[in-house]
Amino acid sequence: MTAPFRGAVCIVTGASHGIGEHLARQLAAQGAKLVLAARRDAELAMVVAACREAGGEAVAVATDVGDESQCARLVDRAAAEFGRIDALFNNAGVGMWARVDAVTDLSIFERVMRVNYLGAVWCTAYALPMLKASRGRVVCVSSLAGRTGVPLRSGYSASKHAMAGFFDSLRIELDGTGVSVTLVDPGFVGTGAQGRNLGADGAPLGENPINVAAAMAPEECARVTLAAAAARRREVVMTARGKIGLWLKLFAPGLVDRLAAAAIARGR
Repeated sequence: MTAPFRGAVCIVTGASHGIGEHLARQLAAQGAKLVLAARRDAELAMVVAACREAGGEAVAVATDVGDESQCARLVDRAAAEFGRIDALFNNAGVGMWARVDAVTDLSIFERVMRVNYLGAVWCTAYALPMLKASRGRVVCVSSLAGRTGVPLRSGYSASKHAMAGFFDSLRIELDGTGVSVTLVDPGFVGTGAQGRNLGADGAPLGENPINVAAAMAPEECARVTLAAAAARRREVVMTARGKIGLWLKLFAPGLVDRLAAAAIARGR
């Protein structure tokens, strides 16, 4: 088994569950040195313990990436702990499921943008000097919703579109520095984390709108993400339907709108 991240110092945000947890576990199995960030201390501590048991070094840093000062502290902790940063996995995120005309708490749009977009911007900006020094990797877990609009997910889709625009621009700016930028666009991933999806009133949903049984497993999403990061790929669209949809959008955007609505209705 190859281990391209053996000995690499990697920051993973949103590491307490779902894709982030599996990124951490798989990196640990390669022998990476991990700085794991999330808001939920107890869950994060369990992931750290599992990573250490798997053979990696790991420290937990309680972090809300929607707060710029906490993003700066996260990067400072990584530097203090290991002296360098080789890879930053911007994975932390929050979902939104609501029609715009049903939203009763408009602050939800700002909350989603701060976590999904600004959190990734802040972590990257603070880590960039050390990433340049190591000729490292920036990896962003985005979404197919960041490439085409999706009903009921306006705030989430907007945040992922913003992420795509920022990191596509950053990639060009970093040309010649040795730092790679990889965008990862999964479709539905079965994390089972309904509490991390917000509804029209800004409160967590009581049920998961995604058909978990039909969605991509988070461990598979993590595996594809790590392979893309290791190869320093520009972007990865993870599903055949997503690839076809992006091509169709050039020629039949109305059809893509209808397909997106149907996918949301099915939750897959």
